[in-house]
This record gives sequence, structure tokens and C-alpha cells, in this order.
Amino acid sequence: MVTVEYAGAHTLVQDLGRDGYYAMGLPPSGALDQFSHRCANLLVGNHVSAATLEVTMIGPKLRFDAPAYVAVAGGEVPIWIDDVRHDSWTTLHIAAGRTLTVGTLRTGCRAYIAIRGGIDTPPFLGSRSTYVSSAIGGVRGAPITVGDELPIGFTESRDCPGPGSTVEKRLRPPLSDAYRIRVVPGLCHYRFDQDSVDRFFSSTFTVSPVSDRTGYRLSGPALTFVEREPPFGAGDNPSNVVDLGYPMGSIQIPNGEEPICLLRDAVTGGGYATIGTVITGDLDLIAQMKAPDAIRFVQISLSDAMAARKLRAQRLREVEFGLKLLTIF
Repeated sequence: MVTVEYAGAHTLVQDLGRDGYYAMGLPPSGALDQFSHRCANLLVGNHVSAATLEVTMIGPKLRFDAPAYVAVAGGEVPIWIDDVRHDSWTTLHIAAGRTLTVGTLRTGCRAYIAIRGGIDTPPFLGSRSTYVSSAIGGVRGAPITVGDELPIGFTESRDCPGPGSTVEKRLRPPLSDAYRIRVVPGLCHYRFDQDSVDRFFSSTFTVSPVSDRTGYRLSGPALTFVEREPPFGAGDNPSNVVDLGYPMGSIQIPNGEEPICLLRDAVTGGGYATIGTVITGDLDLIAQMKAPDAIRFVQISLSDAMAARKLRAQRLREVEFGLKLLTIF
């Protein structure tokens, strides 16, 4: 067991998510920054699907009742084992009775704490991921709290890189306070007039404080729509359309104001026009943004998006191969 002595701001049990339930209106949840989650697991010899703790802005303090290997990946954050400072993106060994403290993120918004064996809370529909809106997964379907005892699983299937093993900096996410995010045209791209489409891709938006795992709300210029006769799908606002499914990463723009990028806890469909969809790899970067970070959107083709997905997968293979070499030598 690992005992929670301080919970942090909003620390959740997350894995890769419970895919396959969109048809019943259940989003996948799972780690918002899937790349960092996977890297944290690889650093301790877990399968990438093992459950980690997702830290948002301020991390927890955990006491270990048995020796363990741990790693923290994601945004830059200070880490202590008892009173000794350690680096993130590094395999650490912690002795029984010691505490791991994850501080306040300096860059980025989220970090992932992996423990060898994985967080072994009961799965729901095949996943341990926490979906707070429906109170499922994780620990009581909620953020961890002081006094919680987190069960840790057992694994023999993978070698664990030795303490001090690390992911090369060139393979880590490029975090800053300004991002270029790639999107493909959305299902309702044609509902926006051309001037608005041009404005969307030439303007800078900022992340609003009203942002969470459901979606990131963005502040920026208002957009307008192609004129048409009401009623507009489900309502009388020109941003309304007949209800449609929302792919993950969809950017909806209710009333033409404050775009919302829908993330892993978002609803599965609705009646607002969507101008674009953020590509898979760049959703990891969205997860690391915080108010008032700046965003510029870049339109790319579907073939370019597929190529970017392959490059992301290649980067993860490089991480895995590099850590496997460390287990040998």
C-alpha cells in the first residue's frame, strides 16, 4: 500500500482510458497527456497501460510501506524522497517507510506518478481511470484524499530500468507558454464564413481559467457563421446544428465565442458547430497548458495528421528502446 499524506490539488488515478463506450455516452477518460503517462510507466518497467497518478498543478505526498521504483513524467516539477531532491523523468528507488513528495509544477500543467506494479484500484468497464462526473474508476470515482491507501500491483513481466535511468530531453514534450496546435477541418467547418475561418487560423487565443479535463475554453476573437434560415438544428443560435458526434479534440464554438477544445472527459455529442479537431499528438500538449498560455492553430490535412501520429509513435518507441538498453547494461 501507499498512503496519501497530502493529496495535492487534483490528483486522479488514470490509465489509457476505457475505450469503446462512446455509443452509450461514456467518454474514455484516461491520462490527458498520454505520452507522459506512457513514459512514466516505461521508466519503472510497467506496461504503458498501467494506472498512474495524474497530478494537476500541485502534487501529493505519499508514504510507501514497502520498497518501490517510482518515476514522475510530464511538466517540470520538483520531487523529494524525504528531504532529498530528485529529478523528474528519472527512475527512482524509494525504501520502505519513506515519503515521495511531488511539488508545484514549474512548466506545464500535469505530471504522472508511476509506481512499479501500477495503481491497483478496482477496474470499471476494463479501466481504472477516474471519471469524476459519473463517480467511476480510481478511488471512489474521485480525486485522492488524505488517508487514502492506494493498492500497488505486482509485475514480473518487464525488466525495470535501474535508478537514475532517464528519458532523453529531446524526446520529452516541448513545454512553454505559447503553442502551435495542429488541427484538421471539423465536421461543421463549412458552417463558418471564410473570414472567420481565416481569423481562427491567424489569431492568438489564450487559455481561460475555466478549463478542465472536460474541455479547455479559449479567449479570442469572435467568429461568424454562413447565413441560413432558422431554425438551426436544435436551436435558434447560428452556432446550433443537428446533434452530431464529437471526436476527441473537437473544437466547438457556441455562439461563435470562446472556442472549447473537448478532451477525454467530454460529452460524446451535441448541437454546436465544430470548426476543427486537434490531432492526437497535440492533445498531449493541450493537456499541459494552463491559463493564460497562448495558442495559435495550424490547419493541416488528414494525411499530415496521420504522419504526425506515426512520428509520435516512433518517439515513444525510441523512449522504450533507450530504456531497454539501460536494463541490459
